[in-house]
Amino acid sequence: MRLLVTGGAGFIGANYVHRLVAAGHMVTVYDALTYAGNPANLAKLVDGDDYQFVQGDVLDGVSLAEAMRGHDAVLHLAAESHVDRSLVYPSTFASTNCEGTATVCRIALELGIERVLHVSTDEVYGSIEVGSFREDDPLAPSSPYSASKAGSDLIALSYHASHGLDVVVTRATNNYGRFQFPEKVIPLFTTTLLRGGQVPLYGDGLNVRDWIHVDDHCAALDLVLEHGLAGGVYNVGAGNELSNRDLTGRLLALCGADQTSIDYVDDRLGHDRRYSVDPGRIRALGWAPAVDFDDGLATTVDWYRNHPDWWEPLLAQQDRL
Repeated sequence: MRLLVTGGAGFIGANYVHRLVAAGHMVTVYDALTYAGNPANLAKLVDGDDYQFVQGDVLDGVSLAEAMRGHDAVLHLAAESHVDRSLVYPSTFASTNCEGTATVCRIALELGIERVLHVSTDEVYGSIEVGSFREDDPLAPSSPYSASKAGSDLIALSYHASHGLDVVVTRATNNYGRFQFPEKVIPLFTTTLLRGGQVPLYGDGLNVRDWIHVDDHCAALDLVLEHGLAGGVYNVGAGNELSNRDLTGRLLALCGADQTSIDYVDDRLGHDRRYSVDPGRIRALGWAPAVDFDDGLATTVDWYRNHPDWWEPLLAQQDRL
């Protein structure tokens, strides 16, 4: 297949692009290279018959149409994704995530693209005390980020309902792995601990998240791309629920640090207590996570330990943002 991946220089996008190229697909990456889009994530790929990179913004319909023409499917991963940043710059999130998704769907419809896979997040559901959200549950986002992603989901699905565009939506839990920009908790805490610093833990540290290795997420995307029902939504969760305090403890151990390396800070505004989704629908397609969490976390920490040349420039860049 000939596939266009928006946001393909970002964390999940880059991991997915490497997987797609290795599987023999012809892949075009379309990425604006904002602060979280990193050409180094794709450095091992060379422009040629099976891969090309196009720098462009999903808000630019002319550029996007030129890049998208001739592809079989679009994998839409381009998004602003950091909750803390959304609290300060909400309009940027609304623009990129909602208007950008509308532009992707409009161009895909005009060009007769066979399928659009829209990659979203479990955060659109909001917090849940017990049990797990299913795909048909109401959306109740708590931050400008999650609200913009909920809006983008509805925009994408509306193109299926109104125009018959073949759209599928995935909502994954928290990802971890290589190439993740060090503003997110696992790379932030890991790089901080490796430098001998203190990690900022929000509130009491008892907020619960379900963690999925990015490779397992990419395997789920493959399955939905090929077998997902048009107009369908698929939760992607690995069942690795643990509190932020537990996660921090594991990172401390892996980095050779102790409890004195924790700095308890004021809780984030609107901080959801617990995320949990029911992945029964995608499991029925044949998907199951393959990466053990403790093994995956150790491998991830080792990757950051062995690649300071990748993350040190990003930390310097982040200080200037």
